[in-house]
Amino acid sequence: MTRTPLRPLARILEARENGENPDVIERENRRQRHEQMRDQSRLRAEGRLLVLAVMFFGAFAVIGARMGALSASEPQEPRAASTGASIIASRANITDRQGRVMATNMSTHSLYAHPQQMIEPERAARELVQIFPDMDAEKLAKRFADPKRKFLWVKKKISPEQMQAVHDIGEPGLLFGPREMRLYPNGAIAAHILGGARFGAEGVHSAEVVGTAGIEKFYDSELRDPAREGVPLQLSIDLSVQAASEEVLATGMKLLNAKGAASVLMDARTGEILSLVSLPDFDPNDRPAPPSQGHAADSPLFNRAVQGVYELGSAFKIFTAAQAIDLGLVNAQTVIDTNPPFKVGGSKIGEFNNKNYGEATVEEIIVKSSNRGTGKLALSIGATRQQEFLKSLGFFEAPPLEIVEARGGKPLLPPRWGDLSSVTISYGHGISTAPVHLAAGYAAIANGGVAIAPTLLKRDHAPQGRRVMSEEVARTAQKMLRKVVTEGTASMGDVPGYHVGGKTGTADKPKENGGGYYEDKVITTFATLFPAHDPKYVLVVTLDEPVETSGDKPRRTAGWTAVPVAAEMIGRVAPLLGVRPDYTVGRVTSPERIYQASN
Repeated sequence: MTRTPLRPLARILEARENGENPDVIERENRRQRHEQMRDQSRLRAEGRLLVLAVMFFGAFAVIGARMGALSASEPQEPRAASTGASIIASRANITDRQGRVMATNMSTHSLYAHPQQMIEPERAARELVQIFPDMDAEKLAKRFADPKRKFLWVKKKISPEQMQAVHDIGEPGLLFGPREMRLYPNGAIAAHILGGARFGAEGVHSAEVVGTAGIEKFYDSELRDPAREGVPLQLSIDLSVQAASEEVLATGMKLLNAKGAASVLMDARTGEILSLVSLPDFDPNDRPAPPSQGHAADSPLFNRAVQGVYELGSAFKIFTAAQAIDLGLVNAQTVIDTNPPFKVGGSKIGEFNNKNYGEATVEEIIVKSSNRGTGKLALSIGATRQQEFLKSLGFFEAPPLEIVEARGGKPLLPPRWGDLSSVTISYGHGISTAPVHLAAGYAAIANGGVAIAPTLLKRDHAPQGRRVMSEEVARTAQKMLRKVVTEGTASMGDVPGYHVGGKTGTADKPKENGGGYYEDKVITTFATLFPAHDPKYVLVVTLDEPVETSGDKPRRTAGWTAVPVAAEMIGRVAPLLGVRPDYTVGRVTSPERIYQASN
């Protein structure tokens, strides 16, 4: 900018020549300069105000847009900031086939302490013991008084009532942390299926819930996957059927003085397991610790239906008969000589209570449960073909179920499968399998000769199975099993209004140390299918060391133990499954008896 002099010489000289006052020129120039300076200052101020206005407008526009976006979004719980790897606290629900919740999450709190912030640690220890009786006041006070300790877990999870009681203590060093815990609202129902969960990685503001056993552990990563977006894991189990099965089995186990019991109810056409029970059981909300000594089967954590591999006795005989008929070696009416003696490899093959069934048809061999008759059928089949058939039914591998315990249910097979093994295995000795194996084998018979792998997950349709016998042979086997109930060893298994077919099995229990068998301890089994004329469901009931004492002497066979328990269970669960009773058959002959049967 060019500055104009306040007293320009030319104008000053001109003013003096004209007799004017030269100071007027200076005052005029000063006034003009001041006006220019004011104009420039005003322009600068207006520019700054404009820039500031634009900045404020932009800031408010950003804030307004963010507020609009938040108001249109779904609300979310705030997350506590943490260092290191994030803790995945959420876990998907588990439901039964009807969508009823079997496992879910519940918000709770943990209790921890900052000892250096505590004012009265001894009083706090005494008050905490009043709230948590399992704690030791002296040990707790000693830990609170440790000058090196900055953090201390007191309780990993507490109830709202306990939280309020701790809050009332008024100790600033006692603090609470929010977290989620796994809740099983049905208690011990389906405990061996669900397994349980525990806390994994944890902090004061959150904790990771991880599966400990059962299906919780098998599908642990899937249940914790955020991509599931809360979609529950739906099981094949029917909660009502499961509860009824457990109640009946527990009552039967108590009445028959059994050490343990198991049952498997399976849909023969889809392979879905509708109930799976193992007793004794436990509450997964308070899962006990694994046993440190003794036999594994003595623990309530032991799943007898899956992990319990037993010699299941004569329930195996129907497989031998079905294979022999399917191979064309015999038919149902072929006569077999079951008269003694019958020796294989130097070993004498006898009958229960030294009975002699003489010449009997294949059908009579199954109905009367002849060891010699079944053994002779096995010899005609041969060891190689017998192995192939049992392998096709799944008796050589661990159960393909979606629980981690299934890996421990691999069958025990003979080291050398010769003629003697073939004979003993034909009537369920010399091979140890789990009840779920037997259920899958009977399901193949019920399903027209097509074997379907069992599952604990709900299926929308029946999968493609593998044919293990012809449909005609399967129907013949079904008829034989029906006659076992109406004419044979399972007469107590007939349920009014329902066609029940099945086979009993009584096997001496082996000693734990491997030194032979007990003389007065048995494993009894009843494998059934119903309705027998059009089988849809298979039920296997197994009792460990049962004894029926209502008579003059103790009775331990399956006909007196497992059979009545299974019959009671069918009567309870069949209506829940939608199986309508057919009162044109069975023992019901009057409306009064129909009414009594339904109640």
